[in-house]
This record gives sequence, C-alpha cells and structure tokens, in this order.
Amino acid sequence: MQPFELSASEAARQIKSKDLSPVDLVQSLLDRIDSLEPALKAWVYLDREEVLTEARRKEQEVGSGTTVGPLHGVPIGLKDIYYTAGIPTTACSKLYADFVPEYDATTVSSLKRAGAIMLGKTVTTEFACMDPSPAINPWNPAHTPGGSSSGSAVAVASRMCPAGMGSQTVGSVLRPASYNGLVGFKPTFGRVSRYGVIPVSWTLDTMGWLVRTVEDAALLLQVMAGPDSADPVASRTEVPDYLKGLETPAAPRIGFLRRFFYEQADPETQKNVDQALRQLSQAGAQVEELPMPDSIDTAIADQLLIMSVEGAAFHQPMYEKRAQDYQPKLREMLGRGLAVDAATYSRAKERRLQFVTDMELLAEKADVLLTPSTPTAALADLSNTGNTMFQGPWTYCGLPAITLPSGLAQSGLPLGIQLAASPFDEARLLAAARWCEGVLDLHLAPPV
Repeated sequence: MQPFELSASEAARQIKSKDLSPVDLVQSLLDRIDSLEPALKAWVYLDREEVLTEARRKEQEVGSGTTVGPLHGVPIGLKDIYYTAGIPTTACSKLYADFVPEYDATTVSSLKRAGAIMLGKTVTTEFACMDPSPAINPWNPAHTPGGSSSGSAVAVASRMCPAGMGSQTVGSVLRPASYNGLVGFKPTFGRVSRYGVIPVSWTLDTMGWLVRTVEDAALLLQVMAGPDSADPVASRTEVPDYLKGLETPAAPRIGFLRRFFYEQADPETQKNVDQALRQLSQAGAQVEELPMPDSIDTAIADQLLIMSVEGAAFHQPMYEKRAQDYQPKLREMLGRGLAVDAATYSRAKERRLQFVTDMELLAEKADVLLTPSTPTAALADLSNTGNTMFQGPWTYCGLPAITLPSGLAQSGLPLGIQLAASPFDEARLLAAARWCEGVLDLHLAPPV
C-alpha cells in the first residue's frame, strides 16, 4: 500500500510507531496531487515547500521523543471558507479574492494542536452556496461531484489527502461524500465551533468532514468537539470518548424512515437500501419502520427561506455594491432573501421549532435512524450540485448524521445510506455506523 492510500487513522498510527515518515506521507500525497489535480480541480491553494517544511518538523518531533497528538503528521484539506492565518481564504469568489485572515478558525487551531498538517485549501462552490464549482467527480467527469464541499470530497476520494474539512448548511457534506463513495460526518449543531468560518446561515451552518472510514470521522470529532467562547452556539455539553465505542460496537436498533426519504428515492436507490437493510438485519440489527412527522412537509421550503434571509443579511453590504460579481444562483438567492418580510421569516422559524421537537422525539425511538443518503446516485448534470432534500432535514433539525458507502449504481457511481441519532449522541451514532460499516464491508475507490 502506498502512503497516499492510508486513511487518517492508519497514517496517524504508523507515524506514531515510526513506521511511516510524515515527510514520506506528504511527498506521496503531493506526487498524487501533481498527477491528478490538473484534471480534477480540487485545490485552490497549495504551498508545497511550506507543507514539506512542516512535515520535516513533525518528523523531528517524533524522532526526539516529543509527545505527539492524535493527528500528528497527518495532512488535512481545508474547504476554502476556513480562516487560515496568513493564507488566502477566498470562498472561491471574486469578492474575497484578496482576503487573507489574521487568525485561524477554531477548528483549524484544534487540528493543529492535534498535530495535523494543513495540506491546502480545497475548492468550494462560491461562498458554500449553490453554483457548481469547477471540481470534477473522479468517478465520472460527466457527473456532478456534489457541493458545496466539492473539493474536499474529490481530494479525499481520489486519495490526494486522507481527510477534508467541509461545512453543511443544507447538504454540503453528506451529499458530496455519498456521491464520491466516502464517509461524511455532520455533528450535532453546536458540537463543533464555527468561529472563523465564512457563514451562510447562523441558524443552520454546521462544520463537518469527509473521510474514508468511521474511525476517521470519530478521530476528527474527538479533536474538534467542545466549547468555544468565541462561538456563542458552541455547546458546553461534555465531550465523551468517541473512539472507545468503536472497539466492540453492538448491533443497533435501526429506525427505518420510508415516508419522504425512501418513497422519493429512485428504484435503484430503493433496491440498494433494501439490500443494506437485509444485510444489517441478518447480522443482528433490529429494524423497525418509523413514521415521519407531518412537519417534514414544510421543512425543506422553510429551510431554504431561512438560509436565503440569513445569507442575505451577511452579504448585504457587498451585494448592494457588487451584485454583478456574484455567480447567478447565489445572486438570485441573496436577492430573494433580501425581499422576504419579517413576518414570513418569523413564521418559518416558528415552524422549525416544531420540526426540531418532532425529530428529536423520533430519534429517541431507535439507536439510529436510517435513510438513503441521496435520492439517486450523482447524475450526469453539471449545471447543479445535486438534490439536497435527503440531507437537509438533518441540518435543519440539528441532529448528528453520517453517510456510509452502500454500493454502486448501474452508472458506476456510488450510493450511500445515511444514519442519524439524538442530539449530542455522536458516540452512539459513530458506534452504530462502525458496526454497519463492518457488516457492509465496502471499500470503494474511483478509477483514477
């Protein structure tokens, strides 16, 4: 196995045991980037010399016997909305083309304290919104890679880095993860600080990441979870040991959601979910179909309304001066958000409270809830980033969610299943996901 093929957890273990040099790992990834990046367009910013210098520093620390962190020497890709001190953070937009932050996002600081190396900045749709990015799906260039965390998804799937940071306001982590055959993870709203990340919606924005194993998802959460005085919504809820529960996970009680999710998936996706449920049930999982609450009927429209209003509030000063510099779909969204009256916005927020309550009660009825990750595999349509309707509800109600690869469509594109759990019950969610991952036993890689 080449170093670039290692997962984040595998790389961290080998570096700690001195079986792998951080320099060799970084060089392997840089060589991989050099061979694939011209075609895949996953990266906005890379400083090869600085990354190699940091890798040498990490190698010296291992050799000197310095106590190393859980991600020591492991390179991470950062979606280009995460502040990085002294490094451009452009949000892939003309409007932020010259923006260089003076400090790191809290998440970036946490990763660095854990010993991670910031490999570079990955492509995002403009301001993490709607217009497609230039990133190319490594499974098939005619199909969308998803968004908005498209660069991180492409980079991790094609083995240009072992882990990539994303963000999710509707479906921007779980959808590109599923489209690219990855594990995508979104914690509970407030579990991970958002400070130092360019916002879309204060009500909805949630940090997340794209990796290749459930263990990697848990490892990054362990590093980044916790309170932050700079983020007023960052929770002070105790941070448990997320990795411990992965050691001997038990077969979970699964609540299968047919209404809305399964019913609106295409036949191929339904067949894939049926097969996954059979495998999980035969391996010992208890599967029970649970009813979706009626509040789902207005949730999607209200979510998009809230996103447009709050996005417009952030962008208003720039939009009023430079509306023509925004890409078309984002420009339309901001204009629509500025036109919404206060009463309409208030009613949407009130309905959201009912949906949050309904979904939290639903989550209490099982260890995890299960749905298809997307209505279809990634479509051969580069005019958009795919359908967000199956991921959006989890962001809207704030529950933690994870997507796992579950097979391939006839098109050769990946399919996934999505698991969700009660608020701040990431330990249970990750343990159940690890059990499901072991049962499904899929190891997908694109043909690049």
